[in-house]
Amino acid sequence: MSLVMVIEDEEAISMLLSYNLEKEGFEVAVVANGMNAVSEIERLMPSVIILDWMLPEISGVEICKLIRSKPDIKNIPVIMLTAKSQEEDKIKGLGAGADDYVTKPFSVPELMARVKTNMRRAPLFEEKEKIITFEDISMDLVERKVKRGENYLHLSPTEFRLLKMLLKEPGKVFSREVLLKSVWGENIYVESRTVDVHIRRLRKSLNQYGPDYIRTVRANGYAIDKNALVENDSADLEEDE
Repeated sequence: MSLVMVIEDEEAISMLLSYNLEKEGFEVAVVANGMNAVSEIERLMPSVIILDWMLPEISGVEICKLIRSKPDIKNIPVIMLTAKSQEEDKIKGLGAGADDYVTKPFSVPELMARVKTNMRRAPLFEEKEKIITFEDISMDLVERKVKRGENYLHLSPTEFRLLKMLLKEPGKVFSREVLLKSVWGENIYVESRTVDVHIRRLRKSLNQYGPDYIRTVRANGYAIDKNALVENDSADLEEDE
């Protein structure tokens, strides 16, 4: 079931949207406080975001800019919902990175249609594969869920992206630099050792339910390989606190 996040501080509107979205078969998450919006998006990874322009403390335009600045969530479609109907306001909203713009009062059927249209445009639906499997590990790219055997794993968005990259080319060794550029983005400065931290967390999650398939290639990078001997750095042996 696809998740739609509604970022709206007016309870009557958020209830109206929740009711109609659920009736259309979507899962809904409502965020009333704009200050919590980005952290909730990163945690829940919705398929589409409906974002109110006028929020207390931080505007929808600023939230949209923050979304577009973060590699893990920058491609999620955003529909801006606002009472502002002037052309310059629409240009400002779209310029901040919104994919669509709906003015209040709005037609519920039209908004539902726009949600579905933007969902089809999302990168999630551009995947040629829907499921990636490796041995007993299964990754559902549509539902964004990972299983090992019959057990679901709770991965962060970054861990999900790392695992996806490794699973798509089993046996291939990815350097830390390649993983950084592909998972965090070209223009984001992150220490290369950050990769090690996330790999360690990913390995810990995977190894709860089976053998270790992530191979550490010293001074190079990582691969997923069922036949490889694991050459863990000492950092990989430490427990996360």
